[in-house]
Amino acid sequence: MSPVKRFLNTLYVTTQGAYLAKDGETVAVRVEGETKLRVPLLNLDGIVCFGNVGASPFLMGACGRAGVTLSFLSERGRFLGRVVGEASGNVLLRREQYRGADDPGKSAEVARAIVTAKLVNARRIYQRSLRDHPAPEGNGNDPRPRAVQGLAALLQELPGARGPEGSVDPEAVGELDRIRGLEGSAGRTYFEAFGSLIKHDDEAFRFRGRNRRPPADPVNALLSFLYALVRHDVTSALEATGLDPQVGFLHRDRPGRPGLALDLMEELRTPLADRLALTLVNRRQVAPEGFERDETGGIRMDDATRKTVLVAYQQRKQDELTHPFLGEKISIGLLFQIQARLFARYLRGDLDAYPPYIVQ
Repeated sequence: MSPVKRFLNTLYVTTQGAYLAKDGETVAVRVEGETKLRVPLLNLDGIVCFGNVGASPFLMGACGRAGVTLSFLSERGRFLGRVVGEASGNVLLRREQYRGADDPGKSAEVARAIVTAKLVNARRIYQRSLRDHPAPEGNGNDPRPRAVQGLAALLQELPGARGPEGSVDPEAVGELDRIRGLEGSAGRTYFEAFGSLIKHDDEAFRFRGRNRRPPADPVNALLSFLYALVRHDVTSALEATGLDPQVGFLHRDRPGRPGLALDLMEELRTPLADRLALTLVNRRQVAPEGFERDETGGIRMDDATRKTVLVAYQQRKQDELTHPFLGEKISIGLLFQIQARLFARYLRGDLDAYPPYIVQ
């Protein structure tokens, strides 16, 4: 595998009314006409703007030329749009991606690998919790052992992917649909017990199930926000590798939905977003008063809490781990680039199968 580019920083702008401008080879962040911050473009791989934050056309053009993805999200973290430069990479790679996505067998092969990683990673978060905080003896109400068993059972149900060539194989279509169904079941099994992982005793952090658009409680608001950050980083990595983030294998095509980005997110949600959300809540780095109900009835973070989460996410990306497939120590922030490149190698035929990220 060719060397992966060095881990660069992402600039997050949360100050409402801020305006980003090009100042030489730097990004200038201005508030009410006063420059509050300058950051060299060459130190960035992305800029994420939350809410009422503007940017000059000259900066947009500079970001496109430098390969810096400029994304715009709502204050809550809902994706609004992004500015990217000319598509990079060999057009033949994208052609392989489109052919593979249209082949039910190949799609089933990829989907099985991704869902396997999702199930294993989800199961391990409960196994780790039980190891660190064993269930009280005789307590049959602890949902964590049931989650471990349920996720293991779903792993056993995953069908083998056959990857036929040429004509559409009805059996492969059925396998793909079954894998997608099992992925949905995995999400339900996982989140049914998620509240047991929260050790904060405040009623505000009680988790009663996954909800969104808008999130109805602080934990769901935190999860949705972190998922938006992971989605941005995965999308940027796919574009930098020359892949089309819109065309997925596990997720069906839908206008405006980055299918391939969502595919690769499935293996990264638990280790990068869910674990960080639990850490922030359980270590009381975020407080109930840091969340507020907006005019739509949904919950969002206040400015101070949002900044706490962004700092924690950026710090998490600087931590190191040993990549299970490469056997090399890397910063977590490089996972997005590495998985995108491994996927490209698989599409080119350099790898027999796509190796998803599985927590060790």
